[in-house]
Amino acid sequence: MIYDILQYDFLQFAFLTGLMIGIIAPLLGVFIVVRRLSLIADALSHVTLSGIALSLLLSKNIGSLANLNPLYIGMGFSVVGSLFIERLRAVYKHYQELAIPIILSAGIGLGVIFISLAKGFTTDLFNYLFGSVSAVSQQDLLIIAIITVIVIGTVYLLYKELFLLSFDEEHAKTSGLKVNAVHFTFIILVALVIAASMRVVGILLVSSLMTLPVAAAMKIAKSFKKLIFISIMFAEIAVVGGLIISYYLDLAPGGSIVVLSILLLLTTIICRKIQAKTAWKGEDAS
Repeated sequence: MIYDILQYDFLQFAFLTGLMIGIIAPLLGVFIVVRRLSLIADALSHVTLSGIALSLLLSKNIGSLANLNPLYIGMGFSVVGSLFIERLRAVYKHYQELAIPIILSAGIGLGVIFISLAKGFTTDLFNYLFGSVSAVSQQDLLIIAIITVIVIGTVYLLYKELFLLSFDEEHAKTSGLKVNAVHFTFIILVALVIAASMRVVGILLVSSLMTLPVAAAMKIAKSFKKLIFISIMFAEIAVVGGLIISYYLDLAPGGSIVVLSILLLLTTIICRKIQAKTAWKGEDAS
C-alpha cells in the first residue's frame, strides 16, 4: 500500500486529508462533548447534506456550474446552519436544546427535496454520505489544509476562553468574557470542520469522529490537555486504520473509521473496568 500511496495522487490526498481531519475533528469535539453539545455536529452534518444535494442538482441542470465543487455550497450551508442555531438558542433562552432538532429537521427536509428534484441518489452523493478514498481532490486537500490552520490557530489563541466557557459559562459571563463572540467563533469552526470532513468520513458519520475518540479518551485522561492529546491520538488511529481497511476491502472509509473508533471506545471501557476491579481487589486484600 505504501508503494500505491507514493504512486497515486488520490491516495496521497486522502491520507493527508484524513490526518488533518484526525486533528481538528477531536480538537473541537473535546469542547463540544464537555459542553454537552454533541448533537450540534449531527444537525450541521444534515444541513451540509442539503447543501451538497443542492450543489449536485445545480451542476446537473446548469451547464456553467458543471464543475462546481460541492464543498463550497456544503460549507456555506453548514455555516448558515450554525448561525441559525445560535439565533434559535437566543430565541429559546430556557429551551436552547430545541435549536438543534429544529436545524437538523430543516437540513433533512431540504436535503430530501433536493435529492428528489435530482431524481434520486447519484454516485457522487453516495460518496459524500459515507466518504470515499478516491473522491478527495487536490482542491479539497488545499481547502482542508486552510481550515486546519484556521482551527488550530483559533483554538490556540482562544484556548483559555473556550476552556472557561466549556466548564463555567456563568463565571465566564460575570468575568467580562465576550461569551457570544467566542461561542459564535467556535460554532463557525465546527461548521467548517464538518463540511471539510465529509469527503473522507462522510456527512452522516462525521459527528462520530468528533465524539467517539473523545468518549474513549475521557476514560483514561487525567487532565483536559491530556484529553485533547489522547482524543487526537485515537482519532488518528481510527482514520489511518479505517483508510487502510477501506482500501484493501473496498469499503466506504467512513464506516471503517467509525467502527474502529467504537472498538477503541470499547477497549478503553473494558480496560478501565479491569483496572478498577484490580485496584479494588488490592485494597480489599490489604
